[in-house]
Order: sequence, then structure tokens, then C-alpha cells
Amino acid sequence: MKNIIKYLVSLGVAGTLLWFVFKDIDLAAMLIALKQADYRWIGVSGLLTIVAHWSRGVRWGLLMEPVVGHRPSQTDTTLAVLTGYFANLLIPRMGEVTRCGTMNRLEGVPVNVSFGTVVAERLFDVLMLLLLIGLTFILEFDRLSTFFLDLFGAKFSGLQNNGLLLVGGLVVLAGLGALTWFIFKRFESRLQQNALYQKASTFAAGLLEGLLSVRKLRNPGGFIFHTVLIWATYYLMSYILFFSMPQTAGLGPLAGLTILVMGSIGMAAPTQGGLGAFNIMVGSALALYGLSPQVGQTLATLMLLSQWIFVILYGGIAFLVVLSRSRRGANLVTTPESVNVAR
Repeated sequence: MKNIIKYLVSLGVAGTLLWFVFKDIDLAAMLIALKQADYRWIGVSGLLTIVAHWSRGVRWGLLMEPVVGHRPSQTDTTLAVLTGYFANLLIPRMGEVTRCGTMNRLEGVPVNVSFGTVVAERLFDVLMLLLLIGLTFILEFDRLSTFFLDLFGAKFSGLQNNGLLLVGGLVVLAGLGALTWFIFKRFESRLQQNALYQKASTFAAGLLEGLLSVRKLRNPGGFIFHTVLIWATYYLMSYILFFSMPQTAGLGPLAGLTILVMGSIGMAAPTQGGLGAFNIMVGSALALYGLSPQVGQTLATLMLLSQWIFVILYGGIAFLVVLSRSRRGANLVTTPESVNVAR
């Protein structure tokens, strides 16, 4: 029931965003433009997609190697990554759990181990995204500064006019933080006897262990290489789709970098496959390069649909392969709350 409610809420958010995006778009003209797109470039993007997923699987194996004592099969880690993306398309944020459960099934890797390394992997992706955001702001400062000033300018000016209120709010937050810390230290011994606290602290300890697996990497050079390769293929997957439409074929490499950043932010939204949020972020970014909302949303839709098609294709095949394999692990964990991270 919980997953059903989560799915319906996510779908409702996506539907609202889509209505906002497409309410002024000529859908008939968009459909014609999508039919006239050069699908050869979409095919190339599909090949790059499998390279990115393979590289992500290899990198994940490098993270697990020092913890489990051996490097998991590249085939198995890639299958797990693909099934994770497939699950994420159905229920947002289920991909990570599904990925860990798949590795448990294929190679018997304990879920507490793999889940911690997934968190570590995601943190590195966040760092890469932040670096790319900074690089994009440096290279495209004029365009992006105008965009964000228009978006948040009124709010910032309001804060400047209410400086005393802002300072007061910060003081209150600091006071609440100090009070929370005092209460925690005062009743720490009692909390340690609470089952819920024990579960939360054990889970946090396991995540920390997974995060610290980075320190034990046996091949840090390979980890860095695959991190760069993943994001380079993400960039190319978006950039080459510019050439699938005559209206966007003239966009340059910097536009591709902007789309990568904006699209990645949109994909982080809690909707199925970034639905709605991706369209808003990418369409808004393309407007900075002089494209009309009609053309911008057509390209954004083409990008999103192509990603979905390849996730369904590759992920569906991977899911069937996983089902055909014999199960090696213990009980398959389906929710993070069920993970026992004690070692």
C-alpha cells in the first residue's frame, strides 16, 4: 500500500508538471516534429547509454571489491544497474534497493554492504554534478546568471529588505540546533536502549562503512576513469541528440553542457524517470539559446522518450536474465528499512 501511495503521489506531481509544460504547446506540431527526427542519432545515443551503464557497473564493482574481498563480475554488476534503472522508472527511488537486491541474488553480496557502496557512489555523482554546475556557470555565466536572477531575484530582494528577520531566523535555527544537541546528550544513555534508535544508528554505521570503502579502493585510478567516462557519455548522449532536429543542430558544445546539468537536476526530482521536471529544466535551458518553447519542449521530450525507451529495452532484458539465473543470496531485501547493516 505504501508503494502504491508513493507511486500515485509521484504520478500526480508528474502530471501537474506536464500540464504546466504542455498547456501552451501545439502537441500536433510536436508529434510531427518527433516523427521527422533523424533517428540515427537516437541509435547512437542508445549505444552510448549501454556504455554508461556498463561503466557504472564496473565502478560499482570497484567499490564493493575491498569490502566483499573480491571484485564482482562486470556482467552481474551491469545487470544489477540496468534492473535498478528499470525499477526506478516504475517507482521513484526504488532503483538503489532493487540494484542491491539483484546483487544479492546473483552473487550473494550482502545487501548491507552493497547499499552502503551505492550511497558512496551517489555522493561521488553529486560531487561531479556540482563540479559540472560550477564549470557551466563559469563558461556560460551571462546566460545562466540572467536565468537564475529572473527566477530568484524577487525572493532575494525580499530577503535583503528584511535582513533583520533573516538574521533572527538564523539565530532561532541555531538555538534549536543547540537545544536538540543538548537534549540528545542529556538522554543519550536512554536513547541507546531504544530499539528504533539502535536500528537507526546501526543503519547509519553501515552506510558510513560503505562510504568509507572509497578509502580502501584497490584501483583508485580505475574508479576515477569510470567516473569521468560515465559523465562523458551522459554528455554525449544529450549533445548528439541536437543533431536529430534541424532546429537544434546548430547548438554548440556549451549548450550540451548546460543541458546535461539542467537535465541531471530535473532527473533528480521524485517523479517517474524525471517526468515533467526534466521537461521544465531542459526546456528552460534551451530558451537561453534562443529556441522557442515549442522547439525546446520537443527536444526535451525527444531526449526523455529516448532515455525511457533504452531503459525499458536494456532494463527489461536485464530483468529477464536475472530471473533466469539461480539465486545465490539470502533473503532479498526490498526496502531500506529492512537492511541490517551490522557486520
